[in-house]
Amino acid sequence: MRARLRQIHIDGHTFTWRAALHHVQVDGFYHRAVYVRAWGAGGKNSQKLEADLMSAPGPYVVDNGYPTPADVRAVIICGLKSGWQPEQRGGTFVLSDREHGATFTVPGFLLADPVRPGESAQPTTHEAQQRG
Repeated sequence: MRARLRQIHIDGHTFTWRAALHHVQVDGFYHRAVYVRAWGAGGKNSQKLEADLMSAPGPYVVDNGYPTPADVRAVIICGLKSGWQPEQRGGTFVLSDREHGATFTVPGFLLADPVRPGESAQPTTHEAQQRG
């Protein structure tokens, strides 16, 4: 099944986005994870924003949740503040915990370093800090 492309308007600009649910295993626990991808007005020819989100604050069974438009808005705004240039043609800007986690604030989610379904992820910096 193909992911549905959606649009969101932020400060007079239109962004196209999609999200896909999956799960990752961290220290033996499964976390809900979401791939969020966004493009500027140039569509898929513009620079892509990628953010991999994990459920927060701790492990739980993977659910059927989906990021809200407010969550996606926060991801896009963080990307823009971090240097994403959606008007640029081509390329990918990756929001990762390692580089952008300190400025990322989306309730219910932690920014993760890129992971793929079935991979075992390392705890994010912020998750490790929460554990003590």
